[in-house]
Amino acid sequence: MTHGGRGPVSGLRCVDVCAGAGGLALGLEQAGFAPVLLLDKNPVACATLRENRPAWHVLEADLLDFSPSRYQEIYDVDLLSAGPPRVRSGATVARTGAETELRLLEATVYLAHAVQPRALVVENVPGLVNTPGLASIRELIGDELSHLGYRFRWFLLNAADFGVPQSRRQGMLVALKERYFDAFRAPEPTVREYVSVGRALRRSMAMGGWRDADRWAAQALAVAPTLVGGSDRRGGPDLGPTGTRKAWARMGVDGSSVADSVPGADFVWAPETGQHGMVRITTDQAALLQGFPPEWKFAGRKTARYRQIGHASPPPVAKALGLAIRAALDSPVTPVPRYTPAP
Repeated sequence: MTHGGRGPVSGLRCVDVCAGAGGLALGLEQAGFAPVLLLDKNPVACATLRENRPAWHVLEADLLDFSPSRYQEIYDVDLLSAGPPRVRSGATVARTGAETELRLLEATVYLAHAVQPRALVVENVPGLVNTPGLASIRELIGDELSHLGYRFRWFLLNAADFGVPQSRRQGMLVALKERYFDAFRAPEPTVREYVSVGRALRRSMAMGGWRDADRWAAQALAVAPTLVGGSDRRGGPDLGPTGTRKAWARMGVDGSSVADSVPGADFVWAPETGQHGMVRITTDQAALLQGFPPEWKFAGRKTARYRQIGHASPPPVAKALGLAIRAALDSPVTPVPRYTPAP
């Protein structure tokens, strides 16, 4: 590996905090970044990471309590990535729980102070990019990054533009050390046409012998609404609030709960009769709608699995981001001139 403007980079390394079920880490791995450490405080999410990538160094810990000096391998990595819990809108930041969300966001930036990565990426809600009520946190982050020698951009991406069968707008912060920033270009859409729910799930819907799978898929022509992971303090899994469930109902899907298995041969799909005549999706299907490959497995019981999926960052978006950052880090850069005293 060569740094400091001395040529292209290979063997890129990253650290991923608030890693969750591994959506960011998986996409970055596909873009060529090898994680040297993944951190999350949720034991079930850590079990998911270890099950899918036994060789990854997964640390179950709270970012607010994390001491980077104990893990020398994280210093001077190429990329620090984070998917901290979603911050609330400006109108709700003072409510219970929101303070912790903001502290985790700040802790990510402070970790960059210690780690000194060449690039930083943070994924969160769209409102973090443009909501007036969150301007103060953007200003705090911007001041800190500038002090550390980074230039940065806030921008929005929609997962549907990257082949994910879901309308999911994501707020992104990308920061790079000064000498790499001008070479960075935000990722462009990778698909010309959105992938519909029917196209994404037709094969899995037919796996139990359901005879109406093709008929259902033929009318499920929209992308999925945003999957919502919900809170650990609320009940079982569902596909989101009332508005979201109405969108699912228009595709003949009951969004009030998540199924244990795909429909069998005897299931009669009759959405006009109400939710009992609608099909339900499984956690495995929700993972497909989030852009995870079929082989990626989630630890825990059904509710825990669904929450991991709903909170995850879609891997195809993370891959596109990783490739864009990698291109900037690999680009020729002008070395910073050294000061030479006059003779």
